[in-house]
Amino acid sequence: MIDNAMKDKLIEAATDMLKQAYVPYSEFPVGAALLTSDGQIYSGCNIENSSYGLSNCAERTAVFKAVADGHHQFSYLVVTGTTNQPIAPCGACRQVISEFAPADLPVLLTNQKGQMHKTTISDLLPGAFKSADMDI
Repeated sequence: MIDNAMKDKLIEAATDMLKQAYVPYSEFPVGAALLTSDGQIYSGCNIENSSYGLSNCAERTAVFKAVADGHHQFSYLVVTGTTNQPIAPCGACRQVISEFAPADLPVLLTNQKGQMHKTTISDLLPGAFKSADMDI
């Protein structure tokens, strides 16, 4: 579990990413901040491409940055957007997060109105496909 100061720091990092989002097509910025098990913060924004299938979400950007730096264990995730309700990761992001996160990884869904909803990756993606599912 994290304390309120760390939670606030993660929310701030996710919010800062809204300004970095490259969203010329949807104009729908999303920010994420991921806390590694050793206390480092990796943030990400969504990055669009004119070929929409090549776009990348904020959550995956944060995960990929952390993994590229050698981190494979995470302890907290914050996602934020300019939405009316707290924003949730898409299905692809849920699957990517579950690859590295324990089932009980706390995920804080927020928006810029200050609304928050705390959940876990297993609640967001019950029955996630895991590497063990490939064992024969």
